Amino acid sequence: MLKQRIITAVLMLAVLIPSVWAEDPRVFVFITTAMIGAGAWEWSRLCGWRGPRAWWAGLVAALACALCWWGGVAQVNLFALWALVGAAWVLVAARFLATGVAAWVTVAPALRLAGGLVALVSAWLALVQARLLGINFLFSVLVLVWGADVAAYFCGRFLGGRWIQRKLAERISPGKTWEGALGGLLAVLLIAFVWQAQEAGGAWGAPSLYARLFSAGPLFAVVAVLFLTTMSVAGDLLESLFKRAAGVKDSSALLPGHGGVLDRVDALLPVLPLALLLCTA
Repeated sequence: MLKQRIITAVLMLAVLIPSVWAEDPRVFVFITTAMIGAGAWEWSRLCGWRGPRAWWAGLVAALACALCWWGGVAQVNLFALWALVGAAWVLVAARFLATGVAAWVTVAPALRLAGGLVALVSAWLALVQARLLGINFLFSVLVLVWGADVAAYFCGRFLGGRWIQRKLAERISPGKTWEGALGGLLAVLLIAFVWQAQEAGGAWGAPSLYARLFSAGPLFAVVAVLFLTTMSVAGDLLESLFKRAAGVKDSSALLPGHGGVLDRVDALLPVLPLALLLCTA
């Protein structure tokens, strides 16, 4: 399993990293559009829409992304969209992480499907805008999510085993602990301060997420980073809740050893539009 995970990860990075640095942004747009289409296919299956309907959902999401690019939507200020989508993520997280699977399954499948497709396309728009803002900005957002995830894993594994392991959301994701979540928060704060300090000392190209947040003051930056990290954890937990409601372990088997596309981008889905919201206010 570990060997399979490593091989898949290397192949994904071999495709994604060159697309980020490609001079023509359409390379990045094409690859990420395909990912969103695959994620929409997975999401429709989690909502109970299988067979041809699931393929149509993936196609609709991919076409929506393509039309947004060709129509120039990805190049304009979308502050209102980020505010609406960000508020929806906060409300959905507060509602369903508190009430669990029982409340989620009462939502009509068509409404679940539509909401998920909007979230995926919005996240794609935010991802493309993040790339247009600069590679430094894009990677600073990605590192926030990755850093929180990696630190939470190691802090939960090593610190939680020595002290009392307090479950973060036992009915949704039994493996996650408060020790891990708090470790992730502290790690991302450290990343933010170090990144900002290094960036202030030299030319890093376009300003990163952290530079933009610190430009509004250290207090704002700290609160914003903690908020974004919390929402990354919420995105991860929500996908676990959705999978539990559907009775599956992974969103699909598209990525051997990793599960599906949604399993890899779940924490990014709320963070991307919220990061754009905080940086374009």
